[in-house]
Amino acid sequence: MAGAPEAHSGWTFLTNHARVLAAIAENPRTRIRDMAARCRLTERAVQKIISDLVQEGYLSRTRVGRSNMYRIEPGTILRHPADAGLSVTDLLALLARHDAHRGDGTTGAQTAE
Repeated sequence: MAGAPEAHSGWTFLTNHARVLAAIAENPRTRIRDMAARCRLTERAVQKIISDLVQEGYLSRTRVGRSNMYRIEPGTILRHPADAGLSVTDLLALLARHDAHRGDGTTGAQTAE
């Protein structure tokens, strides 16, 4: 079993909540353990973030056997006033586009179409 995630100090562009949402968008059946590894968080931190997202209506979870299946609520709007009108779906589409560029050797600075 892997040890604790490596520590990070300083600020980042994405919050841990955004990282967890992106992991769920990539695979709605992903396990908390896998999300924690991908996001470099503890499992407990991921559980808390999922709880926050469910409580605020950004995410729903359904028990499927011994695991969970997550559903991102597409119409939910980001919380910060500066992001007024931007939905979670818009944010995740932007992150997915960035991830696609990373895989083909281009930079995220390029514009699409």
